[in-house]
Amino acid sequence: MVRGIEPKLEPKVSDFSKHMVSGQFDSLTPKSWNILLGNELAMQLGVSVGDKIIVIVPQLRATPFGSVPLVRSFHVTGIYSLGMHDYDANLALINMQDAEALRSLAGPTGIRLKLDNLWNAAPVAHELSDKLGDIYSVRTWMQDNANFFSAISMEKLVMGIILSLIVLVAVINLVSMLMMLVTDKQAEIAILRTLGTTPRSIMGMFMVQGVLVGLVGIGFGVGLGSLLSWQLPNIVDWIQDVFHVQFLSPDVYYISQVPSRLEWHDVLWVTVVTFAFSLLATLYPAWRASRTQPAQALRYE
Repeated sequence: MVRGIEPKLEPKVSDFSKHMVSGQFDSLTPKSWNILLGNELAMQLGVSVGDKIIVIVPQLRATPFGSVPLVRSFHVTGIYSLGMHDYDANLALINMQDAEALRSLAGPTGIRLKLDNLWNAAPVAHELSDKLGDIYSVRTWMQDNANFFSAISMEKLVMGIILSLIVLVAVINLVSMLMMLVTDKQAEIAILRTLGTTPRSIMGMFMVQGVLVGLVGIGFGVGLGSLLSWQLPNIVDWIQDVFHVQFLSPDVYYISQVPSRLEWHDVLWVTVVTFAFSLLATLYPAWRASRTQPAQALRYE
C-alpha cells in the first residue's frame, strides 16, 4: 500500500520519522517523486536508498495502444523500521502532492487523528460517525488491529489461568508442608497443651509460621519478577544476540520486540491475592494442630 503524507504534519500522528533506518524522512518533498519503504518491503524488492522502483497503480488510462495501468518511477530516499510486520512489509510513503498527481485526485482521501488518550478512540470515532453521516467511513486503531488484540486477549486469559494453577500448586505445597510439620511436632504440641497452652495459641503459632513462609516466597517472587519485567526487553535482546535466536518472528507475531511495562498496581494486586491465599492455606493445618489431644500424642513417646 502506498500512502501520501505531509512530511511536516506526519510526526504529529505517527512515529515514522523516529524509526528511520537509512535516508531522510524530510526527503518527501512535493514533485520529487521520492518514496520511503519499510525495511522488510525493501528487502523483498532488493532495493536500498538511492535505487529506483516502479509503482503501478491499478487504474487504467486510455492510450493509442489501448488501456494501460498508470506507471511511475520513484527514487528510494529512505527506509524505516517500526518493528511491526504489517507496516514494514506492506507500506510505502510518498508526498501527498505526488500521491494526488499519481491518482489524478483533487485532494486527500482520508484524514488521520491522534488523540491524547488512545483509549478514547472508540467514543471519538462514534461521535464523528454520527456527525459526518454515512458518507464518510470512520475507523479506529482497534478496528484496524482487531485480530491482533483479540489474540493478545486470548493469550492474556490463558496466561491468567496458567498463573492461577501455579499459585494453586504453591498453596497445596504450603498446606502439605504445614501438615507434615504438624504431624512431626505432635509430641511438642502435646507438651505445650499439658503446660496450659490454649488451642487458639497453638493455631496462632502455625498460622504465623505459614504466613512467614508465604511472605518470604512473596518477597522473593515480587522482587525477582519485578526486576525481570523491568529489564525484560534488554534481557531478550541479549539472549537473541548471544545465541543468535529470534523469539518473535515479525511475520508471525506482527512485532519483533518483546514489550514490557511494569504496572505497580498489578504487582500490588498479585501480592495481596497471593498473601490471602497463603493465609488461607495455613488455616486447616493450624486447626488440625490445635485439635491435637495430649494423651493420644504422648501415648507412644
